[in-house]
Amino acid sequence: MKRYSAFAIVREALMNDHKGWERAWRNAQPKKRYDVVIVGAGGHGLATAYYLGKNFGITNVAVIEKGWLGGGNTGRNTTIIRSNYLQDASAAIYEKARSLYETMSQDLNYNVMFSPRGVMMLAQTEHEVRGYQRTAHANALQGVQTEFISPRRVKDIVPIINLDGPRYPVLGALWQERGGTARHDAVAWGYARACSAMGMDIIQQCEVTGVTRDGARVSGVDTSKGHIACEKLGIVVAGHSGELARMAGFRLPVESAPLQALVSEPIKPVMDCVVMANTVHGYMSQSDKGEMVIGGGTDSYNAFTQRGSFHHIEHTVAALIETFPMVSRLKMLRQWGGIVDMTGDRSPILSRTPVDGIFINCGWGTGGFKAIPGSGWGFAELMATGKSALCAEFGMDRFAKGRFIDESVAAGVAH
Repeated sequence: MKRYSAFAIVREALMNDHKGWERAWRNAQPKKRYDVVIVGAGGHGLATAYYLGKNFGITNVAVIEKGWLGGGNTGRNTTIIRSNYLQDASAAIYEKARSLYETMSQDLNYNVMFSPRGVMMLAQTEHEVRGYQRTAHANALQGVQTEFISPRRVKDIVPIINLDGPRYPVLGALWQERGGTARHDAVAWGYARACSAMGMDIIQQCEVTGVTRDGARVSGVDTSKGHIACEKLGIVVAGHSGELARMAGFRLPVESAPLQALVSEPIKPVMDCVVMANTVHGYMSQSDKGEMVIGGGTDSYNAFTQRGSFHHIEHTVAALIETFPMVSRLKMLRQWGGIVDMTGDRSPILSRTPVDGIFINCGWGTGGFKAIPGSGWGFAELMATGKSALCAEFGMDRFAKGRFIDESVAAGVAH
């Protein structure tokens, strides 16, 4: 793999007229057998493959994708990165992810445009004030840097905010200064390039049509490009996790729903952090191109559509206008939707399954992008060794035992 650097750019410009650049990753065709097959070439699947190779030397790996690389939720989110969760298990895996994001560009030799601009979660009711103060104390015990700040500090950080909303005034905020954003596509591309350099096969336009078993153990997958045998199978397909599980012969406690987002027309810089307003249910940041990136909650119905609905966008924008009146003057540039899979406790599943050799990574709901490197690190360890400290609390058995990790109740929202 040719190393990217300022020197390489100058050399290619002067010596090769920029014609010497190689493809970032190989467009591979499937082999008959692999040690590991990972279904889903999004951020979580590619990160799993990368850490299998980097941390455990397992490189006979295929990552297969029914569409194009990063074309699912990885390319359809609002790029927020934070780790100030209340529950210990959640804080651990999200803080691992946040710390890996800080060095990801150097580790992958690919600029993922990580921007530690800070993430602010507004407290707009007395209940939220108490809840966020509790979270700040829990984070201090967990080693996660976060703090509860006053309305005046909120206004200093975000001058465009309206502290005296007509329904919900801003009473303070939970502030994580080292949170931020990254370029979602670049995260997938960087991992894909590193995986390809290790000799792994990334196979696009390859839909899984069935999972084959030898008794109680997985033997491979049937795909639109033929049968692929494997020793271990990782299912990392977000909103379609239930469908893949059904093919393998077991059920998952998940449901899928559309999650929508939109961006405004580009404007001059007005906000240099991420603001989440959970009571009115909207969150917003400004991209490097000047667009206001806006998101809300999931639709109230189960579906596999990636379009979303107008009334939900209207609700999200109306909520944000209360806190940011200037938004009312902007025009929407584009809108999109993603398919998220949600568990009953709104926490993920990283687990063995009833089928020997099959592992499942799903249920991230609306918080998947921020977890990508931590999820890949822990899930790779689970697939390679059979156990992982990061994944231990996120097993499927917690639903049978009533051992929930209820972040939706703890945080009011699980973004």
